[in-house]
Amino acid sequence: MNARLLRSFTHALLCPLLIFACLQQAIGQTYPDKPVRLVVPFAPGGPADALGRILGEKLSQRWGQAVVIENRGGAGGNIGAAVVARAAPDGYTLLLNASSHVINASLTENLPYDPIKDFTPISEVASYMLVLVVHPSLPASTVKEFVDLARARPDGLTVANAGSGTPTHLAAVLFAQAAGLNFVHLSYRGAAPATNDVLAGHVLAMFNNPVNAVPQAKANSLRAIAVTGSKRLSLLPDLPMIAEAGYPGFETRTWYGLFGPAGLPPEHVAKLFADTHWALHSPDVAEKLASQGWDILGSAPADFAVVLKSELDKWSTVVKGAKIKEN
Repeated sequence: MNARLLRSFTHALLCPLLIFACLQQAIGQTYPDKPVRLVVPFAPGGPADALGRILGEKLSQRWGQAVVIENRGGAGGNIGAAVVARAAPDGYTLLLNASSHVINASLTENLPYDPIKDFTPISEVASYMLVLVVHPSLPASTVKEFVDLARARPDGLTVANAGSGTPTHLAAVLFAQAAGLNFVHLSYRGAAPATNDVLAGHVLAMFNNPVNAVPQAKANSLRAIAVTGSKRLSLLPDLPMIAEAGYPGFETRTWYGLFGPAGLPPEHVAKLFADTHWALHSPDVAEKLASQGWDILGSAPADFAVVLKSELDKWSTVVKGAKIKEN
């Protein structure tokens, strides 16, 4: 074969490969080029839904593509998480899940997915501390007074939660262990009905999220006692941390993270992380989230993966030790 024919033959072979490579590069550069589905595995109106809509709106502006929020509530987040675990790893189906993502692994028998292996961590988006609130009829304004009253009730003080094994439940379990108390844990299907029963005086206390707790505390509908964070809540700066009210080291929070299915392409993960970090730290989003009691995080994928493993181990010990069962 002469040199001219060899060059022609080589050109014929290389052209399709070059075109394919260019197309692949273009795909990476233009992702996403169609609407993205963001699955929120909880009912509309809760903290996860609010966070998802704020984040989704900002990412939609960034991409020029719609971010469609799909609420797939039920089974403590398991139903929606399973949908994403089974989705194609193309970057067009994502999951915004809470701490329950790892808690459910020890709470639920026959979980239809592995919370670590079946997902690609993208970013730990944000978190919030919980607020210990009581009905105004309970004569307690401090952690000490609350503990003394709880100890004086041999049958146990009633404490509401958003569902068995949820962060609102586990916070109460951890505090009962720390203070040597006997709580009667009453589980509801969500924070809203639990809050309503505390407001009505049917239940006396709750470790609630700031979105529900802060407005009620400011309106004096409920009395805020303390917060579960490692710092004070900026929305209620005079409220002490439980850790500084006689229980050093006590801290628990609820976090929310962004996931894709396992096998998400690295270039998509990098873009999703970068754009999520940008969205969270945009002044309008940061102000809106701070006004609702959120701590903005936006951690890198590798850091989030470390958090997931640590949280899985931590809550497995708590759930099994307290013999907690799902609703």
